[in-house]
Amino acid sequence: MPRLPRRLNYGEEATLVEHLGELRTRIFIALLTLLVTSTVAYIFRGHILHWLNQPLPPDKRRPVTFGVAEPFLTSLKVSIYAGFLLALPIIFWQIWAFLAPAVTEHTQRTVAAFSVFAALLLAGGIAFAYYVALPAAVHFLTNFDKEHYTILIRARDYYSFASLVLIVVGLVFELPIFILALVRLRVLTAAQLRHNWRIGIVTMAVIAVALPGVDPVTTTLEMIPLMVLYGLSVLLAGVFERRWESESDAFPSVAEQ
Repeated sequence: MPRLPRRLNYGEEATLVEHLGELRTRIFIALLTLLVTSTVAYIFRGHILHWLNQPLPPDKRRPVTFGVAEPFLTSLKVSIYAGFLLALPIIFWQIWAFLAPAVTEHTQRTVAAFSVFAALLLAGGIAFAYYVALPAAVHFLTNFDKEHYTILIRARDYYSFASLVLIVVGLVFELPIFILALVRLRVLTAAQLRHNWRIGIVTMAVIAVALPGVDPVTTTLEMIPLMVLYGLSVLLAGVFERRWESESDAFPSVAEQ
């Protein structure tokens, strides 16, 4: 097994071979972490499946499968999804540890603080998807025209749908981080965000329609936090833009160095 790579300091020089060796080792660590977390998730797959089944109606919490291999393949896929979510912090850390030496220590501290904020937003998005969006979507879809259909929920399709909703809504909750990054790079300004708020609202509505969930109930429930997050992003942009401008002289950008 390769040795754990040493994180370089800002401005520390390294040869191309050393950089490639570090990159290879960090990719290996990320893949090994994914293998370990997916294995752990597979061991506890019963608890994970039970957790995913809770938004379903009480009489449909044992989804059906068709085919000999489908139970195994479905459980394996769910385990990989869960393993990926568990491995995300370490995967992101490996990416950041490789890129961090290219930026100043002050910028590194700023990124670290935003990483904590991003983790909280991701957890909040997954919680919102599980407790609000997913149950509402399942209730609406499984009761739609039920007098005309015998509704059977296929495990493979349901778990793919549930996982997609959880992951995508969790990522969408990172909207403030994305907008603040654009403000930090001076692609956007807080004044532009305030002046073009109507365009922002329409954009949030379009994103909500594009998110998983084909029914109007789910789309509406996903649109509400998007509007709130956009408003929060505008407020934070104004606060951080003034702070970044006041620090620009003391901490010049990488391009200026």
